Amino acid sequence: MASERDTRLAVFAVNRFGLGVKADGIGGLADDIRERLREEVRAGLSAGTPAPQGGDSGLQTSAALFRAWREQEDFLRVARMPVRPDPGQPSTPQPGTPGLRVGGMEPNKPVGPLRVPGSTIPQTTYLAEAAARMGYGLMPDIGFVERLVIFWSNHFAIATSKGGQVKTLAGAFEREAIRPYVLGRFSDMLLAVETHPAMLMYLDNQQSVGPQSQAGKKQRKGLNENLAREILELHTLGVGSGYSQADVTSLARTITGWTVAYNDSPNRVQGRFIFSAYQHEPGDHSVLGTSYRAGGAVQGQMALLDLARHPATARHVARKLARHFTADVPDPKLVSRLERSFIDTDGDLAAVSLTLIEAPEAWREETRKPRLPYEFLMAGLRATGRSGLDKSNAVNPLLSALNAMGQGLWDPSGPNGFPDTTDAWISAEGMTSRLETAAMLGRQAPGARNPNDVLAGVLGPLASKETRVAVSRADSRAQGLALLFMAPEFQWR
Repeated sequence: MASERDTRLAVFAVNRFGLGVKADGIGGLADDIRERLREEVRAGLSAGTPAPQGGDSGLQTSAALFRAWREQEDFLRVARMPVRPDPGQPSTPQPGTPGLRVGGMEPNKPVGPLRVPGSTIPQTTYLAEAAARMGYGLMPDIGFVERLVIFWSNHFAIATSKGGQVKTLAGAFEREAIRPYVLGRFSDMLLAVETHPAMLMYLDNQQSVGPQSQAGKKQRKGLNENLAREILELHTLGVGSGYSQADVTSLARTITGWTVAYNDSPNRVQGRFIFSAYQHEPGDHSVLGTSYRAGGAVQGQMALLDLARHPATARHVARKLARHFTADVPDPKLVSRLERSFIDTDGDLAAVSLTLIEAPEAWREETRKPRLPYEFLMAGLRATGRSGLDKSNAVNPLLSALNAMGQGLWDPSGPNGFPDTTDAWISAEGMTSRLETAAMLGRQAPGARNPNDVLAGVLGPLASKETRVAVSRADSRAQGLALLFMAPEFQWR
């Protein structure tokens, strides 16, 4: 049987590196929590992506979703057009003849656009993807790899508020460009992200046209630097790393023609990445002093590969990882360890992740951070044994709670993603919305388990005397659970 010290360490580790202790308690995790963390990484390396708990394993590819979205948009566009009578018919029905009916309208009423249902594919897809995302968070004993998915998805942020096409593809973007690569090479993830239709459309690269390309000369269109700027500033090197505006412009030129197939043709599949030579800026282009020879899509790919391997990228990624998992101002030794691991392994993210969980600086209880709203929500669901998130009536309240807490799923305010610092989340308004979420989780908790038992299972030795007393004196089960979820030991990791 594990000692109290080992149990305390295990609860701390599941909170810091994972998504919170599950309803059945810490159990065997306390025997060797460090090894169990390693096992999650090894399991993630050896296994494919499992079906999410309570979710649908039959989620569609981004290409299929894009096609469905386009078909619906085409239908809605036609359906909203004013309906005109047959030109061979008189504009006013003749006496003694039936009145004109169009789309169920009354005879002799003015003809207007057909009434059609609102756009549903983005929302129904979003709900299904959200259920799957949350289902993944309910599965693992610890949830370290799932935390990595959440981290990298925010690092390469897109926003559903951009529009229906991005909202439709947001979940598929994470499934296709993030989740398969969180334990792979950073360079592979980078290329998958920057060529995914969701990212291309979110940052408008499909509109970027080389001024000297065939399209540029004919249509008088120009560069859109959005994607190139965020690649340098957010995805790789980071702010203040030495790149210039000239580098942004030159990188933008190398990735002109990186776009999405809007229709099928013999050489392209609708909804997939394509390289359009027609839009690509010809010639050699230099980024950070390296010249990339003209060569179609390969030109941009080589630039991305060099950016992925740049020392500034290693430093940028190391700082963000250390800040996310430990403290707003992480220990420089931890940052250095992660940076060195990234460089020495050519961006092997499994090795970097193992370096994180092996580093003594990452295990110091005096360094802590508040759970982000999504992490808080998932910790509450796991603590109460919640499942069955495949129904929209189960997912909708959870998504509303995330919106209220300021972290709408896949919907940050900009490409820099959600903030990852304490002051962004700990405020009077933020705590009020968390209290409302805690109350909801308490009311909706399945089963009849006593809050005192839940507390003992999910916090164990970490629970303070004040928290134990408050929960034990609650007027109801729902109130007791809400008090548990609002306890500092539960809010912080």
